[in-house]
Amino acid sequence: MAHVARARSRMAKENSKQRVYTLLVEVGRKDGDGLPKGATGAALMCYASGVDEAEAVRETVAILKQADMAPLDVSGYGTLEERLKEGHDIPESEREMMQRALEENSVIVAQMTPFFDKS
Repeated sequence: MAHVARARSRMAKENSKQRVYTLLVEVGRKDGDGLPKGATGAALMCYASGVDEAEAVRETVAILKQADMAPLDVSGYGTLEERLKEGHDIPESEREMMQRALEENSVIVAQMTPFFDKS
């Protein structure tokens, strides 16, 4: 089951200027990060609002740092429209989270996948 967390990125702006971007954030370990014992880091699937992808990335990184996480890398997958053009199958549950991020001008962490060292 997807872990859902939300944090306000800033005071709401006009939704017409905001768009929601799908971001995959790789995080390392940091004291108090809430990751499972033995995890070496995690991948977080996020939906973040912003006037452009760069703003969505900046806001997501800032929110994760405030949550005592250690962002290492961010990969952008575009907006809903861009993903649909590329042929992505996007379930209604994801669309609802994207809409929530837009309405609340927020960052939604939709899924967290911890990494474990297998050596």
